[in-house]
Amino acid sequence: MIQSLIYFLLNKLARSIKGDAYSLDPSINTFALLSLAARRLISRLRSVYRGLGWKKAIFIGRNVELRNRKFIQIGKGVTLGDAVLIDGLSRDGVVLGNNVNVGEYTRIEASGTITDIGKGVKIGDNTGIGSFSFIGGAGGVLIGKDVIMGQWVSFHPENHNFERLDTLIRLQGVNRKGIVIEDDCWIGAKVTFVDGAHVGHGSVIAAGALVRGYIPPYSVAVGIPARIIRSRKVAQPVT
Repeated sequence: MIQSLIYFLLNKLARSIKGDAYSLDPSINTFALLSLAARRLISRLRSVYRGLGWKKAIFIGRNVELRNRKFIQIGKGVTLGDAVLIDGLSRDGVVLGNNVNVGEYTRIEASGTITDIGKGVKIGDNTGIGSFSFIGGAGGVLIGKDVIMGQWVSFHPENHNFERLDTLIRLQGVNRKGIVIEDDCWIGAKVTFVDGAHVGHGSVIAAGALVRGYIPPYSVAVGIPARIIRSRKVAQPVT
């Protein structure tokens, strides 16, 4: 009876933040529920202490670092795991939509250098980023809504120029196209996105892939570089 009441109250609270589609697993025991509630409460209090307010229900883990905070926008229900670092310095800043979850030890760096600051990073509602990931925003990264990612995913929206032999590569400047991940995509662990990558709506990128160029909507792509093996719209493999 007590476990049912605790489950009901915590589930109701979670839904008030995450939405009615969110539901805790009913098989979680009382001790685990109370432990979870305590950790979430501490992370909420930590966000209030850091000046992020109470109404947005933001959850912050231990040793989170927010640099250049005036360039960072955080929606409601956002969770930043332990040791997350976000540096917002850029032209458009870093924008995290509602219910975004940033995994532990992930780094979001909107600029690679202060001599030519980056465009920035925008992440849509209900998107989750796995632990130990890296998002560089020099050329701009746009991640849509309802995107799920595994661990160790990285984004690199910038290339160094290297055509001249009479000048050090580091002095030849860069070129930037940006990276786009559209809504409702599943990105496996250890996927790497390089400058110019664009993944269409509803696509699946297999673990370990290297993505460059355009991936059409509803594609399933694997490999280095990523190649399309089938479309989710049809049963037959793509040849």
